[in-house]
Amino acid sequence: MFLKSVPFAAALSLAMALPALADPVLYTSNPVPAYEAVQAAVKAQAGVNLGVITGGSGVLLRRIEAEAAAPQSDVFWSSSANTLGAYEQLFEPYASPALEAMMPELRYPGDLFLPGNLHVVTMLVNTDQLDGQEAPKTWADLADPAWNGRIIIADPANSSTGYTIVWGLSKLLDEATYKAVVANMVISGSSSNVPKGVAMGEYAVGLTYETNSYAYVDGGQEELTLVYPADGTFTSPEYAALVKNAPSGEVAKKTIDALLSKEAQIALLEVAFRRPSRTDIKVSDYVALPEIADIKLFALDEADAAKNREAFLAAWAALPKAGDVE
Repeated sequence: MFLKSVPFAAALSLAMALPALADPVLYTSNPVPAYEAVQAAVKAQAGVNLGVITGGSGVLLRRIEAEAAAPQSDVFWSSSANTLGAYEQLFEPYASPALEAMMPELRYPGDLFLPGNLHVVTMLVNTDQLDGQEAPKTWADLADPAWNGRIIIADPANSSTGYTIVWGLSKLLDEATYKAVVANMVISGSSSNVPKGVAMGEYAVGLTYETNSYAYVDGGQEELTLVYPADGTFTSPEYAALVKNAPSGEVAKKTIDALLSKEAQIALLEVAFRRPSRTDIKVSDYVALPEIADIKLFALDEADAAKNREAFLAAWAALPKAGDVE
């Protein structure tokens, strides 16, 4: 009896000596369906519960910066390189095994940031609010004074979505046309209020990512339509990143592995309409969105956008606009 009890006692002693896996914490600007899909993947693949704190990407990045001496989060997910690039010092590289399945052009130098999905910029148009006006087909169409106060966009100072769009417009359009488009914009303090405002009929056009637009179209609002501008639109990888000195240690890496897994990216596509960054998932097999090869794109230099972020936002702030809303 005594001999049989020794292995059990040794095992019990060892189990008591090992620290329990710490539950990781995710900071994200993604909506509930998106982060719940990731929580499910983390639970299934890493066996831990993922805590989530939400907010605007810019706000959360500044929070991570303020917490740098004693990090309170493990993973940040939901921003473009044009925004994250200014905060490189807050994160550490991680070469997740999942990167082998990623589009090579989406990988960030040194794997400091990892591509969680790919965003495409669209116009969300409410055809009931056109008042007899023709729906815009190009970005330049939005320079018409008839659109004044009828276009909503997220504040680029606090939203990587907003920053991607206005930076892209500044490169695609000539200066006069760019300023005329900006002058017609209403600036929202919340990126989620952009498609919501269009869906509720408060604005005719919302400038946002495809994922946010399509959620309302998929919901059955037939008056809403997505416009991929004929003069080209912008894409931006949405990155995840490992917070430097992440409190949960190796569990934080497992969280990123789960987020980048094929299972998680299919779930994200189905419930939150996030285009996968992986090459082994065909978008049209799951949702009624065009393949990326069928969309006219205008290439952006994300590193340049990150480098010049502060100066660009200062110039943006000085431009006349139609107004501001919460």
